[in-house]
Amino acid sequence: MSSALDEILGILDLEPLEVNLFRGRSPQVPWQRVFGGQVIGQALVAACRTVDGRPPHSLHAYFLLPGDPAVPIIYEVDRIRDGKSFTTRRVVAIQHGHAIFTMAASFHTDEPGLAHQAPMPDVPGPEALPSETDIKNQVLGSMPEPVRRYYERERPIELRPVEFERYLGKKIENARFHVWIRTTGDLPDDPAIHQCVLAYASDLTLLDVALVPHGRSVFDRRIIAASLDHGLWFHRPFRADQWLLYAQDSPNLSGSRGFSRGLIFTRDGTLVASVAQEGLLRERAR
Repeated sequence: MSSALDEILGILDLEPLEVNLFRGRSPQVPWQRVFGGQVIGQALVAACRTVDGRPPHSLHAYFLLPGDPAVPIIYEVDRIRDGKSFTTRRVVAIQHGHAIFTMAASFHTDEPGLAHQAPMPDVPGPEALPSETDIKNQVLGSMPEPVRRYYERERPIELRPVEFERYLGKKIENARFHVWIRTTGDLPDDPAIHQCVLAYASDLTLLDVALVPHGRSVFDRRIIAASLDHGLWFHRPFRADQWLLYAQDSPNLSGSRGFSRGLIFTRDGTLVASVAQEGLLRERAR
């Protein structure tokens, strides 16, 4: 297991402080604010630890204030309802005495019934795409400096973008972006860990997709980017340490707010999760 993945698993292992109260920490990296996916993952961990026997099937979150990576985050869970079929939890993340994030999560055990799903896009598999080592050796030198710094760091999630030319400034008119994702090492068998890791990873590239048709990226220093809200639905079982295709698109960008959505598939085409997000994408005044 890579040290970066080991650190993320440690970060998701929240410290219990009291009933319904947990403390999480942030990785000590030179970021000015806490990564949104980290807060989503930690909040889901906090909610899961107050529910027995039911996995989460959806979450809806709002980012209220930038997180401070230098101090711990306190997660307070409200046990709103324990019903016969569904369990509902609300989680508030607190720093410096203020709520920085709020999330509602619902839990449900799968039931037999009708089923259908969207088809998986026809894209090259991960083996046919440049690995992160290939990207570093072949095209990293021509990428913008912020992109280079991102790929040079050891990370817990491996990304193999299908349309990686977009990081070289290429515009993609249909506003679609596909990336294969998996952890850089094996995870424990607990399904909740895989769900929380995917919640973390679901925020890695989604907001950036709204800039695809403009040939821009959140790595552009002229862009101010921040997640505003995040919705995630779990449909079927999966493993986050095996390749998953994250098929993303952006139907709208207006008023400095970009809306993006994504479908996540296993290698065999099974739809396992859906994601939607709106985020701030503001151009800095020149």
